[in-house]
Amino acid sequence: MAAGGSASRRAQEARRQERLLRDQWQAARRQARRWEAASEGEQQVGAQLLMLTERGWRLLVDRRWPGTRSANVDMLLVGPGGVFVVDVKNWRQDPEINRGSLWANGELRDSHVQKLTAVTRTAEAAVASLGLSPVAVRPLMVFAGKHVDATLGRVRLLGEREVGPFLLAERQRLPSASVRAIADHLERRFPEYEVSSVAKATGEAQPGQQEAEQSGLFDLDGMREAALEAALRAPIEQWMTFLHPDQVALVRRNWSGPARISGPAGTGKTVVGLHRASYLAQRTTGRILYVTFASNLPRVQETFLHTMSPAVADRVEFRSLHSWAQQYLQSRGVIVNLKGDKAETAFSRAWTHAGRDSALTELEPSPHYWKDEIDYVIKGRGITSFEEYAIVPRRRRRVSLRRAHRQAVWNLYEAYESRRTERGVHDFNDILTLALAEAVRTAGTSSYAAIIVDEVQDLTLVGVKLLHALIGDAPNGLLLVGDGQQAVYPGGFRLSDAGIDIRGDRGQVLSTNYRNSKEILDVALAVVADDAFEDIDGLRTPGARTVDLTYHDGQVQRVERPTVADHDRALLDALLALTPEEQADSAVLCASKSAISHYRDLLSGSGVPVYSLDRYEGHAVEGVKLGSYRRAKGLEFKRVYLPQCDMSLLDREEGISETERERQELGRSQLFVAMTRARDTLWLGRISTTKPD
Repeated sequence: MAAGGSASRRAQEARRQERLLRDQWQAARRQARRWEAASEGEQQVGAQLLMLTERGWRLLVDRRWPGTRSANVDMLLVGPGGVFVVDVKNWRQDPEINRGSLWANGELRDSHVQKLTAVTRTAEAAVASLGLSPVAVRPLMVFAGKHVDATLGRVRLLGEREVGPFLLAERQRLPSASVRAIADHLERRFPEYEVSSVAKATGEAQPGQQEAEQSGLFDLDGMREAALEAALRAPIEQWMTFLHPDQVALVRRNWSGPARISGPAGTGKTVVGLHRASYLAQRTTGRILYVTFASNLPRVQETFLHTMSPAVADRVEFRSLHSWAQQYLQSRGVIVNLKGDKAETAFSRAWTHAGRDSALTELEPSPHYWKDEIDYVIKGRGITSFEEYAIVPRRRRRVSLRRAHRQAVWNLYEAYESRRTERGVHDFNDILTLALAEAVRTAGTSSYAAIIVDEVQDLTLVGVKLLHALIGDAPNGLLLVGDGQQAVYPGGFRLSDAGIDIRGDRGQVLSTNYRNSKEILDVALAVVADDAFEDIDGLRTPGARTVDLTYHDGQVQRVERPTVADHDRALLDALLALTPEEQADSAVLCASKSAISHYRDLLSGSGVPVYSLDRYEGHAVEGVKLGSYRRAKGLEFKRVYLPQCDMSLLDREEGISETERERQELGRSQLFVAMTRARDTLWLGRISTTKPD
């Protein structure tokens, strides 16, 4: 090849593309000029947007605004990047943004922003029945003959030459079939203001019109199924953005006070919470706090929101509850000295002094059970006197304590607090208690417009009281998302204990599973079928719950081997048989830290790339995810492998202690959570307990 041949070819291709774009631009300008009803400004902007139709976009011009007598919508644009409501301005003066308002020539022009926002809400409602989330419907104000690129609230302001590159740079949200279907749907919901000047000028049906006439009634069910199938084919990180029309309704719901969304595993509670955060961020000026108990989950959720709605992602704060509380206290000058290891030492010495030889060992000799009693019942509920502890219901704690036993627990608690205080350290419960006191003291000064709490069942009562104190009972202020059946920590509470009243339709239950196949869900539900549970609303709910299914292709693989070595070889064979892309959508989940360490060494040493769930941030990464049952909460994977899973938890032995019964019940909940993370394949490994003859 001659020197410079490659550069020459690139230059030729560049010139060819330039000629193509010039031809497209000239054709678009000619078509726009035929719009007899359009202003000069609309024709100029329309020519820019018409060029997008060569790349899979649909443009609807001069449409009626449904619900009004004579108002119109300049343009509706539907394409791979979503739905855009376009308001064209042909102002002589340059637009300016000052003090959060739109100005031109010294005059306030906020009414134009308000109208565009209202039209956008109408468009959102129009496509909600198709399952299109509000995050995919956005308002654009485009200025003819101007150079503009700014944001005012949820409205993007662009100049005539900036709008095309902006739209082409948008990531793909909709496949071509969805673009056609949504555009046809909007064409009917937003009828022509006059007989289309485009149709009059060209004498032809607009794109999709003839197809719509031939197809008859629009197939909503077909559209939903197509969206679901497209999501299933995508990487798991994109699957989180799928919404069912019923879920869209919850995202857009207007609640008069605190609200709660519950439902069995796989029903899309977290997805609704994320879209709700974006929806509120587009409609408020304050920040949105999205908080959960686990430390790894906020990073993943933040990544998902940046993918779904980058324009408002910086206004949603994702935090674990304890890390947020620490920063909150620091910002208010409250001294905190969190030292978990020193607090553990303080408890160990308190147990030696006040617990080991007490009446508590008659019921349970392990100090861990009584440490949980202090963490989740006494300090977790904010109890400060023995008389209060003596009568408090110990939710989700099976062991019955007589007054003498409660007195022994209180003595242990006081001994622990004395030694912790002597060392000048705080434990994790202290952080929430201090933050609650500060929030109550400064009530009404929160900078948050709304707070969304995910996996609320894993919080303590003090944690829920803290978040309620921050936001109060403001309309659309507090949204609690979670399911009591998936609680993986001891203890519990009722919302009424926190002073939260969920009335009427402010308590919504999702019942359609979008994640698990019937075979996987049946196996998981069998684990907890006999464990009725009390949810945070106080209702007693059976373990075997009725769930509607949308997915049917998954499978359960049971592997039983006589030795650990044989079992681990079977796991390695299964993982090594996967492609790198399949490994990236897989997770190995373990019940203990020691098991995680064992399988990290085993997989890494055998050539299986491993990525810790502690570091996972929601981006597609190479390697099999590895972590605990608890760390997997709120996540999902196409394939889940549970090595050495303790199926003896299903035996429900007679004659065991109440503490052991409670341990097994909590273990079943954790196993259930791990199983329901799987979408396509659930691999259950077990060491055989049957001895050979």
